[in-house]
Amino acid sequence: MISDPNKPKKLSANEGIKERSNFLRGTISESLSDDSTGSISAEDAQLTKFHGTYMQDDRDIRASLIKEKKEKAYSFMIRVRVPGGVCTPSQWIGIDKLADKFGESTLKLTTRQAFQLYGVLKRNLKQTMKEINDTLLDTLAACGDVNRNVMSPSNPFESSLHQQALDVAQNLHDHLTPQTSSYAEIWLDGEKQGGIGEESVEPIYGKTYLPRKFKIAVALPPRNDVDVFSNCLGFVGIADGEKVVGYNVLVGGGLGMTHGKTTTFPRLADVIGFCTPDQVVQVAEEVVKIQRDFGDRSDRRHARMKYTVEDRGADWMLEELNRRLGWELQESREFNFDSTTDRYGWSEDADGKWAYGLFVEGGRLRDEEGSRGRVALRKIAEEIPCQFRLTANQNVIIARVAAEDKEKLVGILSDNGMTLPDQLSGIRLNSIACTALPTCSLALAESERYLPQLVDELESIIDRLGLRGESIAIRSTGCPNGCGRPYLGEIGLVGKAPGKYNLYLGAGLDGTRLNKLYRPAITHEEIVDELRPVLEDFAANREPEERFGDFCIRKSYVNATVKGSDFHE
Repeated sequence: MISDPNKPKKLSANEGIKERSNFLRGTISESLSDDSTGSISAEDAQLTKFHGTYMQDDRDIRASLIKEKKEKAYSFMIRVRVPGGVCTPSQWIGIDKLADKFGESTLKLTTRQAFQLYGVLKRNLKQTMKEINDTLLDTLAACGDVNRNVMSPSNPFESSLHQQALDVAQNLHDHLTPQTSSYAEIWLDGEKQGGIGEESVEPIYGKTYLPRKFKIAVALPPRNDVDVFSNCLGFVGIADGEKVVGYNVLVGGGLGMTHGKTTTFPRLADVIGFCTPDQVVQVAEEVVKIQRDFGDRSDRRHARMKYTVEDRGADWMLEELNRRLGWELQESREFNFDSTTDRYGWSEDADGKWAYGLFVEGGRLRDEEGSRGRVALRKIAEEIPCQFRLTANQNVIIARVAAEDKEKLVGILSDNGMTLPDQLSGIRLNSIACTALPTCSLALAESERYLPQLVDELESIIDRLGLRGESIAIRSTGCPNGCGRPYLGEIGLVGKAPGKYNLYLGAGLDGTRLNKLYRPAITHEEIVDELRPVLEDFAANREPEERFGDFCIRKSYVNATVKGSDFHE
């Protein structure tokens, strides 16, 4: 037990904001109409997260603007929900156009199979939201204290099983989307449904929604490409032939923590039982309601589902869930994962179509000298019948490609300077980086702009050691909140201060073991110096088929993290 779950506590400020908001309306419309500033009020900035947008400012120029007594360079990041990561060519083209029309001309693919647009000015925010809606995508619940984008295996046509998993993810997405009409009223000029003081309908979440964000993923063994154990709620498909007969239920995962506070830690979910496909939505709803009713609303650092399960226990969670369901989960079924990696290059779908897995460094698509990623993907969307699948590793799979179009697709990528996966090292193909600076207000250090530099130097070591093809998961974040899932990296980097990172080692490549701190607060040069002898040892002394994270545990570079509460030991 890390805290007394039954002790009454004062509610956090965010709870008051939600209570006063009239189901997420607040004064957002009034803030948007105020043209005297590029910002919105602090309360509205919290509420707009529920609508899928964060107010940010350019931290590269913040100090100079303050010195000149000018307003910060405010803009908005917009996160676009893509349920299960499924995106049509027309949707891809629509979102891509908005990046130029209202954004900073880049597309960010997130670790939750979503799009992010950056640099949207307040005066353009509403119109951008409208045009996102025109693509038949939306941003509602992409952020905020609600269930976020539901993840599923990246290519549903890999087998009939994968389509079944996607169907479950999309059903969960639909069922758990907030019902408030405020989104349509504010952004889409919908008719106002509830006046000040009038009740709206929010049957699952209630008036104050959840204590913190909530994340769900659906996985299908043997590939754990959604890092299902890192989610508040996970469903692991169990197959019998060509049919998913049910799902193991996982609860209590989550990765964020706070530097210097050992009561915060990453945690992997517990497997508590099994349900049939037709029971998944009911199970998910009741788990969400349990978190609504029992999650900590006093301390935002302690408000995630993982702490509810850690404090009260997985047995309590199962008992409470069974009570609410009115029936009992079955015993969990055996399953195994082999990796969290994406499939790169060509693979054939179950029905003879083809899918191409493309690596996108840091999830950032841009057009620059020598590499025009956005041009390439847009041209593919315009000229080749296909579908797009955003992956949880910030990459994209171009699926449903006819055999006769394979050569043309690769040609488009090559003609626009895209580096193909077979030209890249295993460590680069398994790299993830959060955005961090200059836009994230929480960032303590660089991440997306830094990790490629580090990988460059590590590649020179790896190539010399004959490890270029070895899959080694390296993940980086600019702060300890864990958006890049650094605590599940065989090599994990977490920003501690400008130019300094905590270095973690020893996670499992299958996503079933957290890493542990190896060296605190070290510079780039020190990171390389620390990793070089470990990689040399790995090359010389690994056992057959042994993975890097497992090797780090066997050779006692770090101890295995058995559970989240052991993370700091």
